Amino acid sequence: MENIIVKTESLKKYYEIGPHTVKALDGVDLEIREREFISIIGKSGCGKSTLLHMIGGLDSPTSGTVIVDGMNLSKMNQEQLALFRRRKASFIFQQYNLIPDLNVYDNIIFPLELDGGHIDTSLIQELLTALHLEDKAGMFPSMLSGGEQQRTAIARALAVKPAILLADEPTGNLDTSASHEVIGLLKVIAKKYRQTLIVITHDLDIAQMADRTIQLQNGKIWRGE
Repeated sequence: MENIIVKTESLKKYYEIGPHTVKALDGVDLEIREREFISIIGKSGCGKSTLLHMIGGLDSPTSGTVIVDGMNLSKMNQEQLALFRRRKASFIFQQYNLIPDLNVYDNIIFPLELDGGHIDTSLIQELLTALHLEDKAGMFPSMLSGGEQQRTAIARALAVKPAILLADEPTGNLDTSASHEVIGLLKVIAKKYRQTLIVITHDLDIAQMADRTIQLQNGKIWRGE
């Protein structure tokens, strides 16, 4: 059995909006194993994105703990969290977030250059080939289809060799065929590079491609009770 790479204990995130308290997460206990592909589903507002942001160090909890790859994110300062995000967890968003003035290749290596990290050119070439982008490396985002832009965003996320890939509705702007192709490629590549993959999705077909599905309801994990 693989080791536990993500663990949350009594994880809560509350927001005060006027006289009301919104419980985005309300006591989430979760364990995810290394190399596992997890899908997170649930209605809008159930806490999916909040949970993903907690695991990725983008937000801090009201209470409870988040442990990723042996590190307690709850005890890290902002500088430590920024370093964690650059080196341990990569995000893939629905909007791609590519830099329009950089071509595909430069978009992929940009986070590595920003961090002063080593650029593994053989890995970059392997990713370009695996994601069917080898003939697009010199093109700019405006010249690409939605699927090609999303595959570029995936290559960029993978290039830093993260322990965890966090994808928030990564295929929301794609048609069904392109969505399934992108998720299929993402699953294969994450397995190849021994990465843990956590995907938020509203698409039940995509959710069923995962090793395990977690359903959130009102800030809690729904266990069918």
